[in-house]
Amino acid sequence: MASVTGASVQERTQADLVERICWQDKCLAYVIRTEFLPAKTTFLTPPDYKQQVGFVVYPAGGEIARHVHLPIERRIVGTAEVLIVQQGSCEVDVFSNDRRLVAKRELATGDIIVAVGGGHGFRAREDLVLLEIKQGPFYPEATKERF
Repeated sequence: MASVTGASVQERTQADLVERICWQDKCLAYVIRTEFLPAKTTFLTPPDYKQQVGFVVYPAGGEIARHVHLPIERRIVGTAEVLIVQQGSCEVDVFSNDRRLVAKRELATGDIIVAVGGGHGFRAREDLVLLEIKQGPFYPEATKERF
C-alpha cells in the first residue's frame, strides 16, 4: 500500500485519504486521514459490517429529524474498534487473523483507524491520546488474546 506522506492535500485523492488494508480478500482495517471531508454523506464500511462508520454531511441549516433507535436484537461475532488520534502520533501494526504482519502505518492527530478484522498493535511516537469506540458490552478477560 502506498504511503501518502509528502503529497499536498490538493494532490491527494479519496483513495489516498481512505485506505483499506486487506489480507486474502478480507478487510482488516480502514485508515482515514484527518483531511478526508466528503461533500456528501459517505459510509466507508459495508451495511453488513459489525461496526458502521461513515461521515454524515448536512449543509448549514440542515436538520436531523428527532428520532429514537428501535430495540433491534443483533447477533455480533467479534469486536470492531474505531480509534481516533486526539493528540500525538503513533505507528499501528495491522495483522491478519493468523497473526501475520500485513501493514504498518503512521497515524497523526485527527487520523482514524477502523479495525474490523485481524489484530493490531500501537506504538506511541509522542504522548498519545486515542479515543476508542467499540460495541459493547466489553469483557476484557474474554475478548482479547495478546501475542
